[in-house]
Amino acid sequence: MTSQLFTEADVGDFFDQTTATYLSFWDSEGVLHTGYFADDADDDYREAAERTSDLLAGEARIDSSSDVLDVGCGCGNFLIHLARRFGCRGEGLDLSSERIKVAQQNLAAENRRHRLEFRHGSATQMPQESGRFSHVVSQDALFLVPDKARSHAEIHRVLAGGGIFAFSDFLQPKQEISERARKHVYDRVRWNGGYSLVGYQAALESAGFEILVARNLESHIRQTYRVLGKTARERADTTPDAAARDWMLAFSQSCEEIQIAIDDGEFGWGVFVARKR
Repeated sequence: MTSQLFTEADVGDFFDQTTATYLSFWDSEGVLHTGYFADDADDDYREAAERTSDLLAGEARIDSSSDVLDVGCGCGNFLIHLARRFGCRGEGLDLSSERIKVAQQNLAAENRRHRLEFRHGSATQMPQESGRFSHVVSQDALFLVPDKARSHAEIHRVLAGGGIFAFSDFLQPKQEISERARKHVYDRVRWNGGYSLVGYQAALESAGFEILVARNLESHIRQTYRVLGKTARERADTTPDAAARDWMLAFSQSCEEIQIAIDDGEFGWGVFVARKR
C-alpha cells in the first residue's frame, strides 16, 4: 500500500461536493458500481451493475431473515435493491452526508415500506452496536478508507458471530504505481492506495475473518469503463448543455486512462466473501 495522502475528511468532502454534479449530469438515480458482464459483447451497463448486486447477495446468502449493514452505501441503491428482492432489514452508512440525503430521498420515494435506515458516519467509527448484523456488504467503497485495518475491525465488531462480510472492491495489484495512474485513477477520487487480491485476504484474516470467496474480476472492471466511456461520448454528442458536455467528455477521457491503468496492472477489482470467526 502507498503512504497516506488523503484523510477521511478529504474523501467525505469530495463526494459531498461532486454528488449534485454527478446526479444532474450523469445518473439521476446515483447508481455507478462496477458491472458483472455476461460476455465480451455485453454493453448493457445497468443490467451488469444489477448482476453485481445479485452476485454479492447470492454469495452472501441474504434472505428475508437477514439484517444487513451496507458500508459506503452511497445513494442507497444496493440496500434498497436487497430489501425489494428479499424483504431483509438493514442500515446504510456513508461518509458523505450529501449521499445519505439522496439515499433517504430514494427510500422515501419507494412505493412500499422497507425496514431500512440510512445514517451518516465513518467506517472506522461506526455508530452501530456490536454483534448486531447477520451480514455486512459493500460495493466499491472500502478502498477509499484511509485506515483500512480499523474499518475491518469495526466490520468484525458489528457482525454477529459467524456473520458474513460480502463485498466488491477496487484493488491495487502491484505496489508501485505510475504517475499517470496516480493522477487519473487514485488521486482523482482521493484514494491513497489499496490491497492486491492476496493482500486483501491476508488483511481480512488478520482482522478475524475466514475467507470463503476471493475472486479476481479484472476483465469486468475494464469492460465497465469501456462501456461507460462510450456512453459518455455518445451523450456528449447530443446534449445541448455545454457544462454537461464538458463533464461527460472529461469523464470519457478518465475512462480511457483507467483502462490503460488496468492493462498496466495498476488497477483491479475483486469480490470477497468472509465469515466472522
